[in-house]
Amino acid sequence: MTRLHLPSGTTCGLDFLIPDNWSAEQALAVVELIDDLRERICSHYQLALHERQREQRVPHENAHPPDVDDPF
Repeated sequence: MTRLHLPSGTTCGLDFLIPDNWSAEQALAVVELIDDLRERICSHYQLALHERQREQRVPHENAHPPDVDDPF
């Protein structure tokens, strides 16, 4: 079984099975629902989400800096 590369980076857990017999209308309804849900969550938690994403992108103080041969 091939695993999808998810935007969250999640690589383990329960598979979420999607029926392969949805109509295009059903698939679009689910996509629109997810888009609406994402918009509502982001608008409510905008500042907290931004802060959390920033924390995830900033190198940790205990992390070793990359080995770079910089003559300057």
